Amino acid sequence: MTKQLLLNDLNTQQKDAVLHNKGPVLVLAGAGSGKTKVITHRFAYLSGIQKVAPMSILAMTFTNKAANEMKERIEDLTQKSTNGYWIGTFHSLSSRILRRDIDRLGYRKDFCIYDDDDAGNLIRSILKDFKIHEALYRGILSKISSLKASLVGPEDLLSNEDSYGFDEKFARVYVRYQDELKKNNALDFDDLIMCTVRLFEGHPEVLKRYQKEFSHIMIDEFQDTNTSQYRLSKLLASGHKNICAVGDDDQSIYKFRGAEVKNIHLFRKDFAKTKVIKLEQNYRSTQSILDIADSIIARSPNRMPKKLWTDRGSGEKIFYCVASNELEEARYIAQSIKELYQKGKYHYKDIAVLYRVNQQSRFLEEALRENGQPYRVYGGISFFQRKEVKDIVSYLKVIANQDDSVSLKRIVNCPPRQIGAATITRVENEARKREESLYQTMKYIMKSSSYTNSLKDKISSFTNIIDNLIDHKETPVPELIGLILKKSGYLEWIGEDKADNLSELRKFSEGKDLKSFLDTASLFSGLDESNPDDSVSLMTLHSAKGLEFPVVFLAGIEDGLMPHFHAIKDPEELDEERRLFYVGVTRAQDMLVLSGAKKRRLYTSVQEQQPSRFLADIPAGCYQCIEKRPRADAISSAAIKAPVTHTAISPYAAGARVRHPKWGVGVVRDSYGETDDVKVMVNFSSVGIKRLSLKFANLERI
Repeated sequence: MTKQLLLNDLNTQQKDAVLHNKGPVLVLAGAGSGKTKVITHRFAYLSGIQKVAPMSILAMTFTNKAANEMKERIEDLTQKSTNGYWIGTFHSLSSRILRRDIDRLGYRKDFCIYDDDDAGNLIRSILKDFKIHEALYRGILSKISSLKASLVGPEDLLSNEDSYGFDEKFARVYVRYQDELKKNNALDFDDLIMCTVRLFEGHPEVLKRYQKEFSHIMIDEFQDTNTSQYRLSKLLASGHKNICAVGDDDQSIYKFRGAEVKNIHLFRKDFAKTKVIKLEQNYRSTQSILDIADSIIARSPNRMPKKLWTDRGSGEKIFYCVASNELEEARYIAQSIKELYQKGKYHYKDIAVLYRVNQQSRFLEEALRENGQPYRVYGGISFFQRKEVKDIVSYLKVIANQDDSVSLKRIVNCPPRQIGAATITRVENEARKREESLYQTMKYIMKSSSYTNSLKDKISSFTNIIDNLIDHKETPVPELIGLILKKSGYLEWIGEDKADNLSELRKFSEGKDLKSFLDTASLFSGLDESNPDDSVSLMTLHSAKGLEFPVVFLAGIEDGLMPHFHAIKDPEELDEERRLFYVGVTRAQDMLVLSGAKKRRLYTSVQEQQPSRFLADIPAGCYQCIEKRPRADAISSAAIKAPVTHTAISPYAAGARVRHPKWGVGVVRDSYGETDDVKVMVNFSSVGIKRLSLKFANLERI
């Protein structure tokens, strides 16, 4: 591709960001301003026009979904495969570096990666040993994660007691947790980056090798970097300084995960002569939506000023509905969605309902179910956290690394083999004495005369299966999964109703070797899943980051929810709540509806609610206010202005496929009316939406 062709569809600021190929550049990319386009075109420009070796360009982002989109766009631009390129998440790329050099830190290169569930199980077992109440484990795991994100290991905690608010019990747990990880030859998510930083800082010759290997570095969503991620980026770029950071301080919303919005300001200080480029043209939203967003975020202190604009026109009005309670709010949203769908302009998958806390989804789900509307709640159990999937992945982990005692404990009695808690405790006690993994100890017990044949028989029922599977560890992963299911008897145990997920797992593993598949499985997150079905998306505002929808409903725009009551007294947290509201607004492409309730049950009591203080920052005339009063019959949508009718039971329910003598095959969108005069709305591919009376339409169910 020629330079001219590559730059053709970029605006002036995007071109500047793509063409700046020497020295540091900070791209302040407002919401919907085409930041991914800049990164992918910049990669294509460097590798295609500037003849920089593609393997020497390091591109880091935060989710697998974003990384895969980046790869696909680069392949489209360059017409070359990105296999082997250094494009991925901070965690996956750190894992790749550690696979080469982690032995310098005292780990084996075949280390396994513990997800949050694995780490939680390990913490629980440590708390049990220490006789500390198990209910504390989530708080402990979160605190450990926060310390690691700040590059504070257990040795730092012990040597700087005063600096970190020293707690002896917590310190003991942290030290033991890290020791157990190393004994299991395992890293948790936060270790991946912390260990990479430690590798570079403790072994300068390794750092120099990677500085030489990566001549250019690009970082997406830079505002979401924490201390360890920023340190990693800075170390790698400290030689050539050819670093491009793309981010938006207005969209920094992950402080609870350790993200530091100040890193954007530090970047300009740490990299002298940084060129700053602002992307302010928005390609996503209408001007009406951007006006709301701008009025909200303009009050944020210490931000880098930018003002989004679009050539899409004003678009639909913005509505703000005030309902009497959360039930009426939910019914209003569900009815509005129904009417939008019936008009045929939007599919259910085009619509998202966003809220501040998961608790809000309950009434929304009930209202959508009452209307027979399909929906999907994000933030639930991801594919790799489903029990049957997690079980088989644990078998694979043990096959790859017999020192992984956490995974072994999960599968040792799965399916049941009469290896109960008492047996496991005996093995654990022996393992502690011998300072060995559970699997090594099991092998010892099998040979020792100190143990009964009954115990040996129980253990051998498991170790024989694992030994046999280890002999097949080089088998392609889909076939290896098949062997696990066959030799363990797992498939017969769970039954056919859950077998589909395991078939999906085998498909997912195609073309991957065991180690790369396990890394992918461990680093997979619910945020990487998409919504392939035609269903409404329900999710928290934090989960919506990086997504966009033609229609967005923002529910619960009230003080105490938006902003959250925990943040109201802390100026920094209140400012992050403002940015969170801004992120929610800017997810909308065509239509935005805000809603709130006068009364809402929060936690244990019904409370009088006040509209969000952020609404006061929006100039009069930017949105139209609607007040909803409770009614005994169906709730009409004042925003959409469509008539309300009572749905009758009909064989032509929504989703039914029908054939019309003139217009051919269509899908029923809705049916309603009295029993002797049922009407249907049908979407025909040939003519669009038609409203028909069943008495005269001559429809045929197919």
